[in-house]
Amino acid sequence: MQTHRPLRRLAFTAGRASDDSRVLPEEVAVALSYNGSTHAVMMATPADLVDFAYGFSLTEGIATPDEIDTVETVATDLGLDLQIWLKPEAEARQANRRRTMAGPVGCGLCGIDSLAEAVRVARPVVDTGFRLTPSQVMQAVAELPAHQPLHDASRAAHCAAFWTPEGIQLSREDVGRHNALDKLVGALSRPGGDLLAANGALILTCRVSIDMVQKACALGSPVLIAVSAPTTAAVRMADQAGLTLIGLARPDRFDCFTHPHRIAPEEAAHVA
Repeated sequence: MQTHRPLRRLAFTAGRASDDSRVLPEEVAVALSYNGSTHAVMMATPADLVDFAYGFSLTEGIATPDEIDTVETVATDLGLDLQIWLKPEAEARQANRRRTMAGPVGCGLCGIDSLAEAVRVARPVVDTGFRLTPSQVMQAVAELPAHQPLHDASRAAHCAAFWTPEGIQLSREDVGRHNALDKLVGALSRPGGDLLAANGALILTCRVSIDMVQKACALGSPVLIAVSAPTTAAVRMADQAGLTLIGLARPDRFDCFTHPHRIAPEEAAHVA
């Protein structure tokens, strides 16, 4: 399916109208079904959907990549159905955590039926020795625009990217910030991948709420960099989980809110 297309519009500039077109992103209903039963429905960009299935399953605590047997994308009259088939141990876990979630792109907690689930403890981050310098943080942010083709075309998409000292290695875009991160998590964690999340940093084009921290920690990334600010709850959760949380990042500045020990002097950054 197309990720974007031009639509006619009436554009007004200095009070004068012109009839032309504007490229806008596609947004479709995507169901995530496990072993034949729908678990969630998200509005998403119809791209990188197998990555989405793997990432959503991992960050929601449903299944690890090796607990997924197959993923099939089925087109329906109303949208797309990701048919995800789990191994028995994950199927039992999913049945215990099942929820109905019909969420707009701006919401990551729609349908959760308990406060405990909404603020579940993030997976602790293992300190592998990964460090990066201030100049590397700013360079990572400066590289981000070159990895946002959907945003360039439509000005209406979020991006999540994975950075290593060699530069941005992988990126995913979506109209939803949660979806973009889930797609990136899936791409990094799928069997056969050669990029280790513990050896790099995640970069986001959005604000950081607690669910974004939960997702980053589920992947095992030690550093999360965002161009926008985090919430207070996200800072508390990142601090408790051992995640280095950087916000308001620009090519010339950034704020580090938690675990600044991973910000090394310019001559000392390394990957263990």
